[in-house]
Amino acid sequence: MRILVRGGRIIDPSLGLDFVGDLLIEEGKIKGLAPKIEVTEEVREIDAKGLLVIPGLVDIHVHLREPGEEWKEDLESGTRAALSGGVLRLACMPNTKPPNDSPEVTTYILEEAKKKAYVTIYPIASITKGQLGKELTEFGRLKRAGAVALSDDGKWVADASLMKKALLYAKNFDLPIISHCEDPALSYKGQINEGNLSAKLGLKGIPFSAETIAVVRDLLLAKETQSPLHLAHLSVKENIPFLRWAKEEGIPFSAETCPHYFTLTEREVDGYNTLAKVNPPLRTEEDVQAIKIALKEGLIEVIASDHAPHSPLEKEVEFELASFGMIGLQFLLPLSFNLVREGLLNHLKLFEYLITNPSRVLKIDPPCFQEGRPAEIVLFNPEKEWIVTPEVLQSKSKNTPLLGRTLKGKVEAVILKEKVFLI
Repeated sequence: MRILVRGGRIIDPSLGLDFVGDLLIEEGKIKGLAPKIEVTEEVREIDAKGLLVIPGLVDIHVHLREPGEEWKEDLESGTRAALSGGVLRLACMPNTKPPNDSPEVTTYILEEAKKKAYVTIYPIASITKGQLGKELTEFGRLKRAGAVALSDDGKWVADASLMKKALLYAKNFDLPIISHCEDPALSYKGQINEGNLSAKLGLKGIPFSAETIAVVRDLLLAKETQSPLHLAHLSVKENIPFLRWAKEEGIPFSAETCPHYFTLTEREVDGYNTLAKVNPPLRTEEDVQAIKIALKEGLIEVIASDHAPHSPLEKEVEFELASFGMIGLQFLLPLSFNLVREGLLNHLKLFEYLITNPSRVLKIDPPCFQEGRPAEIVLFNPEKEWIVTPEVLQSKSKNTPLLGRTLKGKVEAVILKEKVFLI
């Protein structure tokens, strides 16, 4: 089967491409791209005029809830949401039930993905057994089973000596460590960002120091061990000087944020809105602006969704009892594209943050338009507006404070090898 994508703006950060033209797919692989492609044989033609034609996004921070909490999400529903958002590869976090702390769980996820998943799944395994922060998992066996990185996401490895051992051990297996930067001694029982709003609502706050202290410690350990470290879901302005210092020192680290940290503020939880309860919490307008500057400067160079589905059972309760997290796979691209609209990033840089850099963290080849590579293509309309309703959300869960709002930018179609999905 031959597919010709005609007249779109073709952007590929790994190849440095940004031009209006045509892209030809043959037998599920990239056959060619040029300002104009003439074909004489039978071809399915897709009009991409006015659309961005980009490689599939790579989201390295997704909670799929399988095994153990399939009523919230499973591999089928989570990857269907990913497909609708243009995320064609994703890495799933290990805080499942049981956690992905053994080769058996890693193998289970990969085997089930073959049966159910719409997109490619990369399992991330736990740093410590049971995510209890006491004993390291068997990194070598986990890698052989298919794990691409290690994280205790949802928990910080508070024992500095153990974290140092983890970095050294992971370095031997060429596995990146992904740190959930949150000192539990400071965030204990916290509900929202610590400040005037938490005082007004009578809720225990989570201070910026809980995140920044963890960031600084882990950067120092990465410097000492020279082991790759990835800092997940950064949210506060106080991190920025330390990220700048770490870049200057040549520390082997990367950092990520999520669209909600450069789009929403703590005001979303006013009125005890549990849909906006997330960890780390939504912060202040100053923090939002600082995260944008960090993205502009390249101090933070990965954008991930931290897609965290929950059912109404976990959200339609008293605020203190509600689970942390919000869904994000279908919002990753439209919310991130606002950075281009605001002039903070150009098109190539944005898609570097959404495709190339996440792939580099996981040490995988990124989706790209090089001839002979499998077709992993997203057609994105940056001007199309759509309303966030439960009906358009493909996740089993609908927990997002964006319900009822109008977003600008929508995935129109996805081409995966020889399959065309109209979204």
